[in-house]
Amino acid sequence: MEHVQQVEPFDYVIFGATGDLTMRKLLPALYNRLRIGQIPDDARIIGTARTDIDRDGYVARAKEALERFIPDDVRSPVLVDRFLGLLHYVTLDGTKADSEWSALSSILSEAPADRIRVYYFATAPQLYGRICENLHSHNLVSQHSRVVLEKPIGTDMATATAINDGVGQYFPENQVYRIDHYLGKETVQNVLALRFANPIMNAVWSAEQIESVQITAAETVGVEGRASYYDTSGAMRDMIQNHLLQVLCLVAMEAPDSLEADTVRNAKLAVLNALRPITDETVASETVRAQYTAGVVGGQSVPGYLEELGQPSNTETYAAVRAWVDTPRWKGVPFYIRTAKRSARKVSEIVIRFRAAPTALFGATPPGNRLVIRIQPNEGVELQLNVKNPALDAYTLRTADLDTTIRMEGGLPFPDSYERLLLDAVRGNPVLFIRRDEVEAAWRWAEPVLKAWSENKVPMQTYSAGSYGPEKSAALLADKGDKWHEDME
Repeated sequence: MEHVQQVEPFDYVIFGATGDLTMRKLLPALYNRLRIGQIPDDARIIGTARTDIDRDGYVARAKEALERFIPDDVRSPVLVDRFLGLLHYVTLDGTKADSEWSALSSILSEAPADRIRVYYFATAPQLYGRICENLHSHNLVSQHSRVVLEKPIGTDMATATAINDGVGQYFPENQVYRIDHYLGKETVQNVLALRFANPIMNAVWSAEQIESVQITAAETVGVEGRASYYDTSGAMRDMIQNHLLQVLCLVAMEAPDSLEADTVRNAKLAVLNALRPITDETVASETVRAQYTAGVVGGQSVPGYLEELGQPSNTETYAAVRAWVDTPRWKGVPFYIRTAKRSARKVSEIVIRFRAAPTALFGATPPGNRLVIRIQPNEGVELQLNVKNPALDAYTLRTADLDTTIRMEGGLPFPDSYERLLLDAVRGNPVLFIRRDEVEAAWRWAEPVLKAWSENKVPMQTYSAGSYGPEKSAALLADKGDKWHEDME
């Protein structure tokens, strides 16, 4: 393993520290970074929440979470004890000015004034502004402070603006880190390496050679106990407006001059600004929305979305969009973006379909090559090529796959996407975080679609749980002579 550089001592203050995100993702991610030597022993992780428990009670909860979410082969009793020794806890309602801010101030004052201090908001986004106001009024914001904001940054442009304004009143933009855990995935970051470090790819990465692009994020799980929350969001807000548009940006962006944060984010912003608007006139032909009905997933019968919710709903659990990036590089190339609950299989991937070779040398025109970037599971890259069929004497072709699985040294699992991002906030490196103008550009494109859907300008389709989606989704691609990846030969 390459040398791992330890970050400077820091205080990580988590608001919402007893919640599911903290226990399932944040604490295990920080434990893993301690395990590989990136976190110094004098760092502190300070949990805050309204839950009225003392430090011992919080440490007990944290220990239980590590035992549940850290695999046995990387969980060491000695390391767990070291990690638990970093924890502190303050019972605090971050939205109330008269809550126990003095207790938090007391803990923070024990550290040098120039210590890096990261505030992580694992709370409802509508609370961000009030928490920031209280941090400011209790003199807990300094030039060494950063604030990490979980998605969603609003449910539309107006709420996103209100959240960003509320935070921005007390934290300048260079201290605001809007986290998108998709950008923490190694295989998503690998898109830049694949494109710009390999001339064989860079040379063909444009409309001249590429027929279409597919970006998919599908899950076999439904909404289960989150039905009431999910019904206020939906597939478009939950996945496409943020995660999948960010993936699209990495696929479509021009080469940045460097990997400096604003240079990369400027390149992504240019893509978002180049997205062709979807209007009331085009929304029915460019988008599909649907809800899953009862079906079978993994051999088990599962209920439909409305059954789980227990009431009628106009919220989609499946969304597919045909997007166009109006730049010279991508003229005429459709980008198909889709996400689904209760899909036939769990998969996140990018599929690049290349144009067919203009040759009659082998009789019928050979099919275009296909590049698949597997984000998860089975992280890797697969390239389908045309080769001579060795079973026949005649010069006929068949396809063959060059399949590379990307593995960690020693067979270790890939780091969770939160691990790097949590420490990038400590390092002051925002390259994998979302800038405010990116959020606004994404909402400008997505909001008209959501408005049209709310007005039922696109009929709600249905699909059986355990299928790949509604028939209308296949028709969206067939209109341009395309097929979803699972339907390709």
